[in-house]
Amino acid sequence: MNRVTIKDKTFEVSMPAAQIQARVKELAQQMSRDLEGKNPLFLAVLNGAFIFAADLMREMTIPCEISFVKLASYQGTTSTGKVHEVIGINENLTDRTVVIVEDIVESGLTIKRMMEQLGTRNPASVQVCTLFFKPEKLTVDLKLDYVAFEIPNDFILGYGLDYDQQGRGLKDVYTLVKGEGEG
Repeated sequence: MNRVTIKDKTFEVSMPAAQIQARVKELAQQMSRDLEGKNPLFLAVLNGAFIFAADLMREMTIPCEISFVKLASYQGTTSTGKVHEVIGINENLTDRTVVIVEDIVESGLTIKRMMEQLGTRNPASVQVCTLFFKPEKLTVDLKLDYVAFEIPNDFILGYGLDYDQQGRGLKDVYTLVKGEGEG
């Protein structure tokens, strides 16, 4: 299935599932080495990061915990630029190593907001792990500790990422076909 149509847009495979799985495994191995002895708490950002977070957790070789937060800044294929918290953080973060697990970092606003909120809860450290990073879209000063893939500024879906809530379950990652528009 090289092309799919979701609602009114056509997408084609840009990253096969095997490539994603291999990179997630490499990232988990690196994180397991870096975070050994720290029992990190992964805070996975819903909805997009749930598949990535699950696969990452299954590949970790050290004790770790996971929880979920939900922030939204998208409508269709366009970021609204405003982050709205929907589900908050209930865990005690004092002296914990916290790893934010995100599906994609573009402007950096979501991660910046989360880091500000987490910083008030006295964690030992806050790190960021993202599946995808669009460096040319970054608008804030932000340190990303773990990046699986740097990608161009194309609209993508699959492997948890969506277009109007559709396409999350696709195993491969698909890119919007040029000429389809992004609005």
